[in-house]
Amino acid sequence: MKYLTDEPMSAHTTMRVGGCADRLIMIDTQEELTEQLAICRREGVPFVVIGRGSNLLVSDDGFRGTVICTAGGFCGIREEGPASIDAENGDGAAGSSGTSLRVSFWAEAGASLAAVAAWARDHELTGMEFAAGIPGTVGGGIRMNAGAYGGELGQVTVRVRVLTADGTVRDRTAEEMDFSYRHSVVQENGEIVLSALFALERGERGAIAARMEELAEKRRDKQPLEYPSAGSTWKRPEGSFAAKLIEEAGCKGLSVGDAQISEKHAGFLINRGQANAADIRKLMTMVEQRVLDQSGVKLTPEIEMIGSF
Repeated sequence: MKYLTDEPMSAHTTMRVGGCADRLIMIDTQEELTEQLAICRREGVPFVVIGRGSNLLVSDDGFRGTVICTAGGFCGIREEGPASIDAENGDGAAGSSGTSLRVSFWAEAGASLAAVAAWARDHELTGMEFAAGIPGTVGGGIRMNAGAYGGELGQVTVRVRVLTADGTVRDRTAEEMDFSYRHSVVQENGEIVLSALFALERGERGAIAARMEELAEKRRDKQPLEYPSAGSTWKRPEGSFAAKLIEEAGCKGLSVGDAQISEKHAGFLINRGQANAADIRKLMTMVEQRVLDQSGVKLTPEIEMIGSF
């Protein structure tokens, strides 16, 4: 393990902001993660588990406690083998139906979704192409049921291995995970994702790679990838799109300091260089109020906030 004290969280988040955490521990194995969580709970130390730091906004005051980061060596991927997946009996990927022969594989919580998508491509497995450009890890992705371009992790997940609040390791079926739009049950019960079992269909490597490149081109064209951001800042409101409502409210390009609503895609809040968490939070509040006044829709942040605001 790598153990750091007074570590600036700006170095561990994709938004590139955030004050110091009292401690930051980079873990490499499930055993290390379990041990460090047990220590925090036993000693009453506040803790948070992160991956690559996407979808996060850390306060300028940092975090008074321990940050446990899985995006070091805890990133293994291993094939489980062909399996007959029976969704009706709760042992199949969410959203599938009937029984089909797929190939299943485990990915540890710290594995990046890009790496998992690339592994699937190289093993000629299709169904994970949508995840190639999501800047997160398996753990965070499962927690929020990450998705893009019509795909979601819940659609290809068979089981999730979690660490419960009492330190017990257990497997949850996709049905038990209660996947829905940007939601899973672990957001509510405090369980920590250790790994996930995915099941994908056989495909042709060239076609899979072509689809991944097609989606990558769409991202480059439409998203402000040249600037630090936390990804999509707000959830999609029912019956509309956050970016559309934000643009209609006149907020595209709106800024507070170096925090700005992207002129390329209004659903992204970017750091143009020297923004801090207070700037970002203030801009989020301004946008949410203007959209509410303009359309009557209350935007819900997709990014999670850590520390004091």
